[in-house]
Amino acid sequence: MLLARKLPDWVALFAQVQAAPEGAEQLVVVIRYLLWVGKDAAVHAAARQVLHSVLDEQRTEELMGTWAEDMIERGVQKGLVRGRQEGREQGLQHGLSVGILRILTARGVPVDDAVRQRILTCTDMATLDRWFDRALNATTLSDVLDERAQ
Repeated sequence: MLLARKLPDWVALFAQVQAAPEGAEQLVVVIRYLLWVGKDAAVHAAARQVLHSVLDEQRTEELMGTWAEDMIERGVQKGLVRGRQEGREQGLQHGLSVGILRILTARGVPVDDAVRQRILTCTDMATLDRWFDRALNATTLSDVLDERAQ
């Protein structure tokens, strides 16, 4: 909020930057930085007002539109990265869960539906790792699932 209140005071400074050689490009960099730092609507509105004071309306709208497109693209990229990470984590969790069940089956340890669901729906990697290691030598379900088991 403080940034939004201070931006209008910088009109003269922004006008000087705009008037300098390559000033328009430098002003774009400064405004983009300010918009990136002050992500709220008040900063956005104040930046638009300042730009209108030193640039024509078409250039202001181009700059603000470019900023908005950049923010959207950045959000899309963050979402894709997060989605990939979550997908990898879910794949690892599922792989460990299935591995635990396969080991228990191979060792002849009976697994009822409730326990099968408990193992398949567990999302804590540390727990799954612990159960997997325990399943390698288990002769009963309590060897795997009991927290007192070593």
